[in-house]
Amino acid sequence: MNVYVRELSRALGESGMPVDVFTREHEGGGGIEEIRPGVRVIHLPGGPLDAEMGQLYGHLPRFLGEMQAFRRREGIDYDVVHSHYWFSAWAGQRFSRSLGIPHVVTFHTLGLIKMQSRAGESEPGERLATEREAMLGADRIIAFSGHERDAMARLYGADPERVTLAPCGVDLTKFRPLNQQEVRKRLGLNGEKVLLYVGRVEPLKGLDLLVETAAQMEAGEENVRMMVVGGGGPGEPETVRVRRLAEERQVDGLIDFVGRVDHDDLPLYYNAADVCVVPSYYESFGLVALESMACGTPVVATRVGGLPTIVHHGHTGYLKSWRCPEAFAHSLEMIISSSGLQESMGAAARRRAELMGWSSVALMISGEYRALAAGEIRTGS
Repeated sequence: MNVYVRELSRALGESGMPVDVFTREHEGGGGIEEIRPGVRVIHLPGGPLDAEMGQLYGHLPRFLGEMQAFRRREGIDYDVVHSHYWFSAWAGQRFSRSLGIPHVVTFHTLGLIKMQSRAGESEPGERLATEREAMLGADRIIAFSGHERDAMARLYGADPERVTLAPCGVDLTKFRPLNQQEVRKRLGLNGEKVLLYVGRVEPLKGLDLLVETAAQMEAGEENVRMMVVGGGGPGEPETVRVRRLAEERQVDGLIDFVGRVDHDDLPLYYNAADVCVVPSYYESFGLVALESMACGTPVVATRVGGLPTIVHHGHTGYLKSWRCPEAFAHSLEMIISSSGLQESMGAAARRRAELMGWSSVALMISGEYRALAAGEIRTGS
């Protein structure tokens, strides 16, 4: 979500559309930051800096008041409000109503879909109510896929006619093919076949499937290493659980938990990999898959959420309908055992990604903004 908001704002700014991004003050971040001419990130008070996520809902009225006060001080007449995530939707909906301007909302995850996707997932009632309120009251909903649009209508009662489909984007200059041998040398990798996971370490991301897949591949002849990039420290509960599972399956020596890396360094890991694995229980879009493809690296992913709109089965990688380690292992082994298949899928992946640069996405979104600001009535697409 952070990548989406930042890159979309930059692309809109490059097209000549000024953007203000309102966000909560946090440790190390405050005041007004201009990330490119005409695009500002405005940090406003919204509760104690060390407040936990579960406490933030109670501080939303103050954050909304700070937004309104900032607008009055600056004397700005906004044309459209675009909200992301449910906290933002709560504030954005009220902010837009106070100004009498359209409200656009994009949900990068949805509480009810998360709860349906994996047993044991739970979300606060305030989130579910806020998401429903935002969908019913928004002038336009931007969804990443038809699957997400249909789920919004089925679970929340959203009007499909007010939903526009627009994909996420990728920075094609940052995420591009590099020399794999040079990148591997830089990262200190040897001659192994490298399978890569990038993302948060949380139950919904399905890292248990990655571990079970490693156990299936362990007996093979290939010299395989799996790299987990992302997540927090070694003491976080899900990291501990996944590490323990790897030890139980006796594959802990095959998996490197790299931890968080700078976003600018991610292309190195994508390029070093032979395959990127996305084993999620649900993804509204699947930015990791797109970033990997932009680097020319094939993807093996679960067939969930928006991933089928990115990964073309049999061309840019493989989609697996069942969370079956044997099936995942089979697809991964097919790619890493054939340099020709890996190269052809990598080339097709890059071509696919080239259609989804941020400038193209910004053009679609800015068209929605202009139509709403002009009072045009559009039906969903």
